[in-house]
Amino acid sequence: MQKALLAVDRFSTWFGKVFAWLAVALTALISWEVFSRYVLNEPHAWVLDAQIMLYGTLFMTAGAYTLSKNGHVRGDVLYGFFRPRTQATIDLVLYIVFFLPGVLALTWAGWTFGQESLAMREQTFNADPIPVYPFKFVIPIAGAVLLLQGFVEIIRCVVCLREGAWPSREEDVEEVDVDQLREMVHVKDADIDAVDNSRPLPPAQRQEGA
Repeated sequence: MQKALLAVDRFSTWFGKVFAWLAVALTALISWEVFSRYVLNEPHAWVLDAQIMLYGTLFMTAGAYTLSKNGHVRGDVLYGFFRPRTQATIDLVLYIVFFLPGVLALTWAGWTFGQESLAMREQTFNADPIPVYPFKFVIPIAGAVLLLQGFVEIIRCVVCLREGAWPSREEDVEEVDVDQLREMVHVKDADIDAVDNSRPLPPAQRQEGA
């Protein structure tokens, strides 16, 4: 079971990282358009629509990746003080009541929008139109991957309710906190205190000590 959960985590991570390269493409496109518009005096009407589509794709495809890392925003004021089983109970209820209906509706509606857009060969409304239907098909694809990761999270809640502890997740690059940084450079609190004590006191503190 754990191997299957981690396999889905790895897939969601891979999916998010692949589409994360759109940030580079978006930056390059905007930079090129600024240069073309203000230096070459050759603006392109389709670039704004392309920027919106790229950003929308980047935003939607990040959902499953963020969920696999437990990175979505949560009201953590009280949640963090609860026991794992209490946390799992809350998460399970919220997944069933809100997450599953919402993401299922998103995926179903997105597939309908994509089919309708493809049938009419929908394009943008500007001087240089570009097709819209590839972007609309991103909605059901991103929704399906997010739904798959959601089922994994529901299974994790059930496992936590049964065992009393959260199962492990696929690790990824995370922000390094102070404790982790100290371990990396082999620095202890005693060493920091020794360095602080060896520093000369400011003049004001010398007078107070005298």
